[in-house]
Amino acid sequence: MTTAGEFRPHRVAVLALDGLLPFELGIPHRIFGRPRDARGRPLYEVLTCSARPPGLVETDADFAVRIPHGPELLATADTVIVPASYERGPLYDEGRLTDELADALARIRPGTRLASICTGVYVLAAAGRLDGRPATTHWADAERFQRMFPKVRVDPDVLFIDDGDVLTSAGVAAGIDLCLHMVRRDFGTAVANDVARRTVVPPHRDGGQAQYIHRPVPDPQLATTTAARAWALGRLHEPIQLRDLAEQEAMSVRTFTRRFREEVGISPGQWLTQQRVERARHLLESTDLSMDQVARDSGFGTAQSMRQHLQAALGVTPTAYRRTFRTGGGAERDSGVGTLR
Repeated sequence: MTTAGEFRPHRVAVLALDGLLPFELGIPHRIFGRPRDARGRPLYEVLTCSARPPGLVETDADFAVRIPHGPELLATADTVIVPASYERGPLYDEGRLTDELADALARIRPGTRLASICTGVYVLAAAGRLDGRPATTHWADAERFQRMFPKVRVDPDVLFIDDGDVLTSAGVAAGIDLCLHMVRRDFGTAVANDVARRTVVPPHRDGGQAQYIHRPVPDPQLATTTAARAWALGRLHEPIQLRDLAEQEAMSVRTFTRRFREEVGISPGQWLTQQRVERARHLLESTDLSMDQVARDSGFGTAQSMRQHLQAALGVTPTAYRRTFRTGGGAERDSGVGTLR
C-alpha cells in the first residue's frame, strides 16, 4: 500500500492465453509502456502473465511466447487486460471457463479495473463480469457473442466501451483506441496525445466500427465529407448547423447525413459533440480560461451546456476534470499513481 509521497506506478497485468494474437498482446505494452511523469518515471508497470505457471504460450502464428509470470500476478494488478486469442475450447465453443482460467481470475482483487481487446471479451463474459452491462467486440463476432451471452448488452458499432471498472474494445487496432482512452482517463489528454504521437497513431479516432464493415456503396470516391469535417474543426466555437456542413460538400442535407454515417459511423451531430468535448478537455487542461470562456471557445455556448455534455461523456464535471488533469497534474502527482482504479 502506498503512503503519502511514495511513488508507485499503476500495475497493468496482461493475461496471455493459448492461441493469442501477437499484435493484440503487444498493444498494452506499447501504449502503457510510454507515459512518464515530469521526473521521467514510468506511470505504468506492464507485466504479462499466464493462467498457469510461467512458460510457453502458443500464439496463432508459427511461434510461441515465453510468459514470465503465473496467475499469482493477477492478485497484484490495478488493471487486468485480456487480449484476443483464437484458442478453441470450452471458452469460445461453450462460453464457459476452464477450471484453470477460473482459478486464475479468482485471484483478481475486488475493484481491479478489467479490460478486453477483441475476443478477449469472452473471458470477461464467461466469468460473469459483463452480465447486464454494455460491451463490444469485433463486429464480425458480435452476433455470435450475443447469442452465447444473452445477458450482455452488446453494441457492435463502437470502437470501445468504458463502463467504469470494465472496458471492452472492438477488434485489432481498436485495442489501441481503448488503451489510449485509459491513459487519457488516468492522466489526461496531454499525456495520451504524447503517447499517440510517439506511436504514430491518431489520439482519437472518429466514429465506430460501422465505417469498417464492407457495404456496397455506389461511387464512394465521387463525394466525401472530409472537407466539411475540416471546415467544422476550424469553427467549433461557432454555431454549426447540419445544413452548413452539407453546403461545404454541395450536398443536400439528406445525402450528406447518409454519406457522413457511411464514412464516419456516427451522425454529424454526434461527431460534432465529440469534437467539442475534446476541445473543452484541451482548454481545461492547458489554459486558465474561465468555465464560461471554455464553453464559448469549444462551441457549447454556456457553462451549463458544457457541464451537461462533459458529465455525459466523461462522468465528471468540468471543474473536477480541470482539478485532476490540469497540465502536468496527472503526470506529476507522486502519491496518486498507485491508487488509480
